[in-house]
Amino acid sequence: MTGATEGRPPGTVVLAVDSFKGSIAADAAADALEAGWHRVRPGDRIVHRPMADGGEGTVAAFAAAVPGATLMPVTVDGPEGAPVEAHWLLLPPTAAADAGTGVVELAGTSGIELLGTPPRLRPLDADTRGFGQAIAAALDHGVSRLVLGIGSSASTDAGVGMLAALGARVLDVDGAPVAPGARGLGDVAEVDLSGLAPLPAGGVRVLSDVTHPLTGPRGAAAVFGPQKGLGGDDIPAVDAALARLADLVGVDPDAPGSGAAGGTGFALRLWGGELVPGAEEVAELIRLADAIGGAAVVVTGEGAFDGQSAAGKVPSRVHHLAAVAGVPALLVAGRISPDADTSAFAATASLTDLAGTPEAAMADPATWLAQAGAALAASL
Repeated sequence: MTGATEGRPPGTVVLAVDSFKGSIAADAAADALEAGWHRVRPGDRIVHRPMADGGEGTVAAFAAAVPGATLMPVTVDGPEGAPVEAHWLLLPPTAAADAGTGVVELAGTSGIELLGTPPRLRPLDADTRGFGQAIAAALDHGVSRLVLGIGSSASTDAGVGMLAALGARVLDVDGAPVAPGARGLGDVAEVDLSGLAPLPAGGVRVLSDVTHPLTGPRGAAAVFGPQKGLGGDDIPAVDAALARLADLVGVDPDAPGSGAAGGTGFALRLWGGELVPGAEEVAELIRLADAIGGAAVVVTGEGAFDGQSAAGKVPSRVHHLAAVAGVPALLVAGRISPDADTSAFAATASLTDLAGTPEAAMADPATWLAQAGAALAASL
């Protein structure tokens, strides 16, 4: 733990942490931080505002922060090709003519976490059909708008599975549906959008912290394909197939965010969705600025804080809101990279430093988050 602030009387502490990916969910991380914090400062009032940037934990963040939110169960075709018991979240109406907002998370329907630990990668066959099925369920319910989180994808299918679940027909030269996943992209000859479900009246907001294009050296296949199992020989072929698909439907493959979630950002642009910075949008929808405005201190964090964390990740957004409100921000992370600039935070805590090794920190994150909470509380 580094850094310190001047001693403070009891007050309100906002816990606005992201999930520690592959280790602990945001709401559970906040619970552990609170337990440790109260060992040192039992008089403080703790306010939970779990955060997300569109990936794993997006639904949980809204569920924890929005009164009256309801989890809606749905069974979808997961990335392994087997049924997955998932859910989407219904946010309550905000006006008389409002039917509510549907929040759907790709991670919980078509995400890489659903392939097991360690994941049994299916680089050519995993697809986004389950994500589309959950979106369709929300539309069938009659929601007025959609908020879609598209992090943690298991596939590089350009969102074709999602589009098919929403009524599009993606066909080969014989007029038959192409194979699921990246395997079928090279066979696409026709994209029929005539049966595609219309957007809800209030539109579709797509949460993502990725600004990569669909194709090229910074595209979906080249940058994100390897983590989903694409090998060296697969990447050029998949990239070329993505380029042909974009040309076929007349959508700019270089549009920022089109490469998000294996090209799902591209497909959502094709549908008419608006891509927005995930952490910024989540913060606005859960009214994080209001919570921070009444706080004495805010704690934020994520699994790995590194040189990229300042570019739209959860800690940077939370710190910005805290700075605007004149509230000190503290940082906790599973690991803090040597190249990370933490000078803006009043104090920091690394689970790896507390536990001794990354493996020990990941094996029991709740214990070390509690230790971090106590250490950060002691810095006040």
